[in-house]
Amino acid sequence: MKRWFTSLGIAAYLTALAFGFVAHAVDYGTDCHPIMYFLVWDMFCGWSGYEGRLQLIGEGESGKFYELAPNPWGEFHPYGFIDRHHYDPNHTNGFVFANNCLKHTKHEPMVRILAIEEEYAKKFNLPDKQFEAYYGKPKQPHSYYQLRYIYSPTGELMQTQPNWFTAQVQMSLGDNPRLVNDAYRNRPFVPSGAQINSHGAISSGRFYEPSSVLSIGAPLAE
Repeated sequence: MKRWFTSLGIAAYLTALAFGFVAHAVDYGTDCHPIMYFLVWDMFCGWSGYEGRLQLIGEGESGKFYELAPNPWGEFHPYGFIDRHHYDPNHTNGFVFANNCLKHTKHEPMVRILAIEEEYAKKFNLPDKQFEAYYGKPKQPHSYYQLRYIYSPTGELMQTQPNWFTAQVQMSLGDNPRLVNDAYRNRPFVPSGAQINSHGAISSGRFYEPSSVLSIGAPLAE
């Protein structure tokens, strides 16, 4: 009887997976019931391959830098092994955490507070032995840092920058000569003054005025 129940459970599990796979493949009933969340194959499609951390640094009047998180009295781990201040994916609450540390410690006056984003591949979360057994080499973690926000000692936002992922996209686009050239050539031009021999107020290319020495025609009409 136990074997029958075991076989029935395995069959029901495989049937549910097959149903979810077919429903996802033909895009039918994928959101008909909350239980479909456990059956469709894209339930983790939005997860990143990188692990995010928030580093908070305070700059004193003497030029020294102070680590403002984790707090001197210890870390608070609401879930797992990660400290509380790392559960801020947009890094917008950096001043709140830093100010909490400053209010409960003795220190020199601060000049500014830096909220720094740290990103590293999630594979570096593996234990050393497991990482070495899988990749065949010792684990050497490598992090990427991006300055996100600069705050004044009173919490005023002095400077902001995009997150690391957005910065990488912008740099990759800027490093592609073809995309840069296309963006430059297709940039709309709206003249604001009196135009000579112009054939429209909006152009997708450069704007030139005819020269008395060399006639270049009317490129706006081409």
